[in-house]
Formats: sequence, structure tokens, C-alpha cells
Amino acid sequence: MSNQTDRRIVKSQNAIKSAFLLMLLEDGFDKITVKSITERADISRKTFYLHYVDKYDLLDSIVNKQLEELGVICEQKKEKGFIEGTVIWFHYFAEHQAFFAALFGSDSTVSFRKQLLQFIMHQLSLKLHRIRPEKDAEVILKFLGMAVLGIVESFVLRQLTAGTEDIARQVGELLEQNIANASVE
Repeated sequence: MSNQTDRRIVKSQNAIKSAFLLMLLEDGFDKITVKSITERADISRKTFYLHYVDKYDLLDSIVNKQLEELGVICEQKKEKGFIEGTVIWFHYFAEHQAFFAALFGSDSTVSFRKQLLQFIMHQLSLKLHRIRPEKDAEVILKFLGMAVLGIVESFVLRQLTAGTEDIARQVGELLEQNIANASVE
């Protein structure tokens, strides 16, 4: 019986997430309601609330999954050079462009930006080993993190004209230069 229950839970969650993602791409986050999700997923509101508190909780769940995938990519690209690794990272954003564009295009997804910024800053902190005494690691991480977040946002919203590889290489070079400048030799 517990196997059946587990399958029903997974089925409900998949239906909710699928409906939400389709609506996110079609209508944007701001227009989505719990009622519209449940209608599209063909489930009751009670079923929705068994799994999520509200649409923001659902969004956080989906964003966390995306950040987990990015984390795996970051682990895999450790063997690559800094610039090559950045190219791989930007290809991920290119593959999921519609999803990220929908999130960046919404006024209501501040938590997404914060989560992505924290993720970027954490990944950058792994590259900053020994900071020069006159430099403030927090300022450097925030500066570089905000810069990367801004470029990623412009990239997924297609506000940049260069190709994925060119943008990624430039970002990788800039990060590499700034990290080298802030670090003790």
C-alpha cells in the first residue's frame, strides 16, 4: 500500500510541477494562481496544499532542483579550466533559457534572484583561496556575484548579442582576472 501511496504522491507532484512550468512559460509567474495550477493539473486544491504552501513554495522547490543540477555541473567542471568551466555553465543556462527568462522577467521572484546569487557567490568562494589582506572577501564575492548574476540575466533575456561561448569565455576571463587580482600570489 505504501508503494501505491508513494506513486500517487509522485504523480501528483509531477502533475503540479508540469502544469506550473507550462503556465510559467506561457503566462509568467505573476499571473499564476493556485486555482489555475490545480485546474491545469486536474487535481484538487487540497491535493496541492498537501504538497506546497503556495505558488512561491512550489517555485522554491523547482528552483532548488535547478540549483542542485547547477551544483552537479560545477562539480563536473572542476577538472576544466576556469574559462572552459564557465562555457559549460552558460550552456546550461542556454538549454534552460525559457525557464530562467520567465523567472527573471517576473517582479515577484525576488527569492529566486537571492537563491541564485547565493549559489553563484558560494561557487566563487570556492575559487577564492587566499585574499590579499587589504581586500575584503565579502565585497569581492558580492561584486563578482552580482556581476555574474547580471550577465546571466541579460543572457537568458536575450539582451546580449554575442553567442553563448563568446559571452561565457568573456565572463570566465573577467572572473579569472578579478580573482587573480584579489588573491595573494
